[in-house]
This record gives sequence, C-alpha cells and structure tokens, in this order.
Amino acid sequence: MSGGGEGAVVRASGGVLWRPSPSGPEVAVVHRPRYDDWSLPKGHVEPDEHPVVAGLREVVEETGFSARFVRAVGQVSYDVPRRKRHGPGGATVRKRVGYWSALAGSGVFAPNEETDELRWLPVKPATALLSYPIDRRILRAFGKQPRSTATMLIVRHAKAGRKQGYQGDDLARPLDRNGRAQAEALVDLLGAFGPGRLLSAPPVRCTQTLEPLAAETGLPLVEEPTMSETAYARDPAAAHRRIREIARTGEESGTVPVVCSQGGVIPDLTAWWAGADDVRLPAARNRKASVWVLTTEGGRLLTMDHIDSPLPLEH
Repeated sequence: MSGGGEGAVVRASGGVLWRPSPSGPEVAVVHRPRYDDWSLPKGHVEPDEHPVVAGLREVVEETGFSARFVRAVGQVSYDVPRRKRHGPGGATVRKRVGYWSALAGSGVFAPNEETDELRWLPVKPATALLSYPIDRRILRAFGKQPRSTATMLIVRHAKAGRKQGYQGDDLARPLDRNGRAQAEALVDLLGAFGPGRLLSAPPVRCTQTLEPLAAETGLPLVEEPTMSETAYARDPAAAHRRIREIARTGEESGTVPVVCSQGGVIPDLTAWWAGADDVRLPAARNRKASVWVLTTEGGRLLTMDHIDSPLPLEH
C-alpha cells in the first residue's frame, strides 16, 4: 500500500561519479554498511538546499573525491517507510532521487559514517555490482550518454522589478531584492559545474546576476554584446555563431563558460541550437535566474538540461 496519496515527497540527490580511463569510464560504487548494499552516492536534500548542490555535497562526502557535474543522468522514484519528519499519511512516502554525471577530480576515499568501501569499475561490472534495479537503470542511462565533458551554462538574469516601474535607462535597471537573493543562490548552483569563464550581456541586471559568482571565484566578468536582446533582434545569426565559438573555446581550454543573457534571447537561442543539432529541447519556462546546462563537442550541441530556479525547492 502506498502512502504517497498525501502528496508528500522525500527528495534526494546524487551523482554517477566517474573518471576516464583508456578502456572507457570507471564508475565509483560505494558500500553502505547500514544497509549492507552497493549503491551510487546520494543523500537527502536539506530544507535550505538546492537538489543540485545537495547532490554534489553527497558525492564528495561519501567518496572523498572532488567533482564537477556535467549533465543530468536521470531520476528515479520509489516508496520508503514514512517517518515522523515526513508528516501524517500512510505507511509509506514517495522518494525521488535525481542523479547527475559527476566528473571526478582529486581525492582519496576514507571509510565514513555512510560508506565503508569504494570500488572503481567499468560501467558493466559496476552495474552488476549495484544492489538495486533502480540504480542499475541510472547506470545504464549513464552508459548511453556522450563521453564529452564540455559543459556550458546559459543563465537568464535574475529578477529586476518591472520595466514600467523603473525611471531611467533600462540598461541600468538593477536587480531587486529577490533578484539579489537569486544571484547569491546561483553561486553554489553554478559552482557545482566548475565554472571557468564568465560572460554577460551588457544590461546591469545581467552583470549583477553573475557578480557574486565572479567575487566567489575570482574570475573576470566579461561583457558579451551579442547576447543582449537588442543585438539578438538585430542579428540572431551573429549570436548563433558566437555561442558556438564560446562553446569551442571552452572545449579547447577545458573551461566551463557561463553566459548570462535575457528573456528575449534565451528561448529562441536554445530552440535554434536544439533544432540545428537535432537535440531534444526539454520543456522549460525560462524563468528569471533559470539555467540551461548544455554539453557540446566541436561546438555542436549534444545534450540539454534545464534548471528552473537556483533557490531551494521550498521557495
């Protein structure tokens, strides 16, 4: 009997931690002594935490390795026993776990409260070792994904009040209080992908969206005129060429570019790129401070994922 009828959902997040090898990717599988099972690193999303940020935190805590997220792998749902913190309802509650591809950095595994052993294995042996079908499903999905680790992030600027209510040049319209909170939240969210280059359309609300990230990382924030609504309306083809160029430069330098643009650019730009390179365009509202996570190869689009908000789910 499922107790999910009350609508309560337990949210968790994790990652497929992997490293390249001459014979293909090796995946980290962890043993959890509490359950005596083999699993992918994952854990609960805290109330004040974004699922992406929680997923990276859990990967690092359970494996001891730094990592950066590359692309989404998938999501699974299943019933778990209801506990007091889940509130009233039936005997069980629905648990939903999202997984991201996590490219391993440096680190050393040490047994901890959650995990007492880690094994690096090729995808097929790792899949066979996993204790649960839902984890095996995630790893099979990972095995079908492109191996490119070139990631690009396209961010819509955060909230900046209403244009009609601002007295002055609209290019100078700043973020409002909610927008500043979104910009601060973007620091950890975008940080999960290892940003290495920051570009912004000229409007102040765009540059202010990335300023907290620039301050945190020490990266320069460079103006990118082709990503403004004015320039895009005048010459969208120039923006199309430029976004591919930014992607190729990121691939060649091994850095993750972050591009902040506007609502009059991003929906059309992403739709064009998806159509040009025959990639499925996920449904997206393209709200302020939302993020597109793209992977590319040779400037060609491979995958697209959309993050609707940088704020914790309760917001």
